Amino acid sequence: MTASTTHVWRLLKWGRILARHGALSGIERDPNTPAPVRRLARIARIGARVPKIPRYADAFQAIGPAAIKLGQTLATRPDLVGEAAAHDLLRLQDQLSPVPYATIEAAMLASFGRPLEDLYSRIEQVPVGAASIAQVHRAVTTDGRQVAVKVLRPGVEDEFARAIDTYSWAAAQLEALSPEAARLRPRLTIETFKRWTLRELNFRREAASASELAENMTAESDFIVPQIDWARSTAKVMTIEWIDGIKLSNRAALVAAGYDLPALAQLLVRAFLRQAIADGFFHADMHQGNLFALPGNRIAAIDFGIMGRIDRRARVWLAEILYGLITGNYVRVAEIHFEAGYVPRHHDVNEFATALRAVGEPMRGLPVKDMSIGMMLDSLFSITRDFDMVTQPHLLLLQKTMVMVEGVATSLDPDINLWSTAEPFVRDWIRGELGPEAALADRLVEDFRLLTRLPDLVRRIEAHYPAAGGEPPAPPLRAIEIVRIGGGWRYGLVALLAAAAGVVATLLLG
Repeated sequence: MTASTTHVWRLLKWGRILARHGALSGIERDPNTPAPVRRLARIARIGARVPKIPRYADAFQAIGPAAIKLGQTLATRPDLVGEAAAHDLLRLQDQLSPVPYATIEAAMLASFGRPLEDLYSRIEQVPVGAASIAQVHRAVTTDGRQVAVKVLRPGVEDEFARAIDTYSWAAAQLEALSPEAARLRPRLTIETFKRWTLRELNFRREAASASELAENMTAESDFIVPQIDWARSTAKVMTIEWIDGIKLSNRAALVAAGYDLPALAQLLVRAFLRQAIADGFFHADMHQGNLFALPGNRIAAIDFGIMGRIDRRARVWLAEILYGLITGNYVRVAEIHFEAGYVPRHHDVNEFATALRAVGEPMRGLPVKDMSIGMMLDSLFSITRDFDMVTQPHLLLLQKTMVMVEGVATSLDPDINLWSTAEPFVRDWIRGELGPEAALADRLVEDFRLLTRLPDLVRRIEAHYPAAGGEPPAPPLRAIEIVRIGGGWRYGLVALLAAAAGVVATLLLG
């Protein structure tokens, strides 16, 4: 177990970097910041030249790969880090200097356990991308296919383990400082971040996620998921079909190539809704660098390390919340929050509905291009404290991805509105999932499953209550009071009398 002094040393070292980028000023000014945290922030910035405008993203970039991933997670938590910091952290693009090819080649050899010439006829030594966890090289397989080879950075697993250990320690200290800190659930946020990272560090898991997403997206044929080359993939190396398209971040190139940008934006939103609401399994890192335009106004996605999953009950709640906000049915949205347990029962549902109206109505009066889901989420976070709402970490990825998708869509088409684009899809899905036909179908399926379980239930009952054997039923015995006589001479006397009675009975019956 790492000593507390080591954690404090790491935090002070990282704090110095944050201070030089002005990233601690918000913590010091926030009245909800516990006093010990405020003191630690002041110590960390002693002697530092603090800029007037904080550069949060630059600070996390300077700390290292694990901090970049943490910063991307905190970008979904304006309630925890503040709106300004959360907005700036969205700039984190996960780009780092590449590892030398000789190091990458050695890692590939160790992972495959065989010569690379058996797998690839050519590998480009200059990477096409270098991120905090891995870097990607273009290659050609021995059977002539163009592929991308993603290789885990050597040593990154140990680096992440050390950093997450300290994040967890710091979160535990913070949570114990005040009820407000406990409400924000920083420990659970870090634990959720840890699970995301562990999945992202295992490329077999990423390959499986890409395969599952491809199967789910057959209904959205214009959203392309590249194929995995399983024969050339391990836990630390993943080979995937090469995507030859234009990044959605390159708007000028998209226009020059004649792409229909509003159509691309509509496709992106529709694909996200199908993943998140219809399937409950979605690409949770859909920034512009991971999305490519292909001929025919199609979109291809890459990088499936971070995926989100939502169970059916939560998807129903989510769809109803979105549809209620779209249509202005704030009472129903409030009821769902209470049904889901997001708001404690001691609060009044109508008061919460009024608070939601204060969030939703100002946006409904804005021009189409100014109505933002990101703005809506920020406003919702602002009322969580008033209604004692604790953080829901299982929704963090969804919130992050909603804001990310909206940002990419509006960069393609500034006039798109995620609300109006989502409304037909959400309405039809709710009708299909919650309408009378769906309710009847669900009941039939449930009853049929119950019928199929009946034989097994009967077998288990028989096992618990076996049939009577060959011995005849015993006659009823008269109840006799049991006397607790304890120990000592009384116990000895009764034992002696019982023994004598036994001898007499034997003589008489013998």
